[in-house]
Amino acid sequence: MSKIALVVGASGITGSNLAESLISKGWKTYGLSRTPNTEIEKLNPVAADLLDIISLKQALANIAPTHVYITTWMRNDTEAENIRVNSLMVRNLLDVLSEKGSVEHVALVTGLKHYLGPFEAYAKEGFLPETPLREEHPRLDLENFYYAQEDEVYAAAARDGFTWSIHRPHTVIGKAVGNAMNLGTTLAAYATICKKTGRPFKWPGSAAQWNGISDVTDARILAEHLIWVSTTDAARNEAFNVVNGDVFRWSRLWKRIAAYFGVEPIGFKDKIRPLELEMNNDSDTWKQIAEKYQLREKELSRLASAWHTDLDLGRPIEVMTDMSKSRKLGFTIFQDTEESFFELFEKLSAAHLIP
Repeated sequence: MSKIALVVGASGITGSNLAESLISKGWKTYGLSRTPNTEIEKLNPVAADLLDIISLKQALANIAPTHVYITTWMRNDTEAENIRVNSLMVRNLLDVLSEKGSVEHVALVTGLKHYLGPFEAYAKEGFLPETPLREEHPRLDLENFYYAQEDEVYAAAARDGFTWSIHRPHTVIGKAVGNAMNLGTTLAAYATICKKTGRPFKWPGSAAQWNGISDVTDARILAEHLIWVSTTDAARNEAFNVVNGDVFRWSRLWKRIAAYFGVEPIGFKDKIRPLELEMNNDSDTWKQIAEKYQLREKELSRLASAWHTDLDLGRPIEVMTDMSKSRKLGFTIFQDTEESFFELFEKLSAAHLIP
């Protein structure tokens, strides 16, 4: 049987990069979103609402995927609601596909909140994991929508006989607009505003993150990892961390990003200075920048997710992940993290999203 991919969340950072990689490898690829991605050549767009099973049945009526990649989620006001909504999205999708009997593998993308806790108890004392983070780390004794999503995949796999994989990236670096967790583009927008206004480029996070060791996940690495696991028998029915493969310190990278944009870097001083507060009144400034340089996106909120950048950079511990499990099974692709950021900035400029 030829490989037919269904990328769920094809308009996001992870999904769009995955779709491009699948297409480049010759896969027939469908991209499901509420607002379909129409910018990727040869991607077959599918418009559907994962919370509406009738909508899903209609949209997928003539599509029988062999490989399903779930790269989307929906943020809600409480973790209880996150659990209800995000597990329902996965359940609805897999229930609709169950009737077709075509699915061979389902890959679910979650993240390091598996180890660090959900939004309501993120990286809090009493629940801090040992680092480097390893896949065998037990679930925290906390409600977490990632766990609920995993359980839906496990249940459907037992029912329908497909294999599965769980992918846990660190902060994903890649180009997307309207994404809820977008650190790279957020920093690009913030640095652009600093350049326009003459403000210094202030580190918003903790001392532990400023001085400690970190890693991140390039969206292109994540795409390759998703495809590798889903087509490698020895890697199926497993959970994996997935990061670039190097480590860095923000105390160095922050200065290099500042130099790229031509702004003055300010490191950690005496306390956390949230980026959400720093950028709280910058919407009008961004509109002025967008109009001056004829940028494609005039709404700062569509590019910057300062609230989530604050979560990432404000953690009280250094956070890095162990990739030994993937390496032992043969995944050897590597990405230089500093290049990830600078290549992203070049893409954003070429796409007229930053000057």
